Amino acid sequence: QVQLVESGGGLVQAGGSLRLSCAASGIIGSINTMGWYRQAPGKQRELVATITSGGSRNYASSVKGRFTISRDNTKNTVYLQMNSLKPEDTAVYYCNLARGWTADVWGQGTQVTVSS
Repeated sequence: QVQLVESGGGLVQAGGSLRLSCAASGIIGSINTMGWYRQAPGKQRELVATITSGGSRNYASSVKGRFTISRDNTKNTVYLQMNSLKPEDTAVYYCNLARGWTADVWGQGTQVTVSS
């Protein structure tokens, strides 16, 4: 059974940076998409960025140019480098693994708080 464990959240001032990591344990398969979603209080969960096992990336328009998603397939780990953080980036960030042939897997979430 695959599990996702996130790390790297915290409190940062506006304009600062954070790096999130998400490590997948278990057999995840060679063809998959890993990504980050976020949910702010009172709002729906939204896509932040995704990256396929082949390296194709997709970003939400609100983070394009500030966030960078990457992955290390040898470690089954996905990263989210967040620069120029804004207060509106404050949310719980969730790691996601999508494989198409089975249900998505979600991490437990990590809090990111950006103070103004």
